[in-house]
Amino acid sequence: MSSWRTVTLVGATLTSGLTAGLFAACSYAIMPALARSEDRVLIEVMQNINEVILNPVFLSCFAGGLAFSVAATATHRRTPDRALRTWITAGAVCYLTMLAITAGFHVPLNYDLAAAGDPAGIQDTAAVREAFEDPWVLANHARALANTASFACFSWALVLLGRSGTRSHAPAPRGRVPSAV
Repeated sequence: MSSWRTVTLVGATLTSGLTAGLFAACSYAIMPALARSEDRVLIEVMQNINEVILNPVFLSCFAGGLAFSVAATATHRRTPDRALRTWITAGAVCYLTMLAITAGFHVPLNYDLAAAGDPAGIQDTAAVREAFEDPWVLANHARALANTASFACFSWALVLLGRSGTRSHAPAPRGRVPSAV
């Protein structure tokens, strides 16, 4: 069971880190670059991103993050290390927060953008962009922060797990007899 707990926590850490990196890159590079583009270009690129991102690699990280977060929380629920349980639970809550932001803001905005149709045929690209860009970017900042917090919590939980594993399996120092007190 101990190795399964480790696997779930490593999996939660890796998948949350990969998605956090993606959403952070959107905040500090992709969307600022697109902000410099014409309306039609932003619409076309975001429509393309929204189509191609639904691939096995992204979906494995995104859904895997949920699965590993739940699994890590469940497998560590009875660990005697309260701090470890707390950090894992916090990581899972932050990951669920990111998922809620994505479902509540990004998915509807992405559907609306797709429904606008071919950018070449949109009459008022400025209106489509205005309805999409600022809300999407603001929500992305929030989900990037939540996801990064999830990654940080799981990372610290790994440190705690390593420390507890080292203490419980380390031999007593030579030449010293443990006291009974």
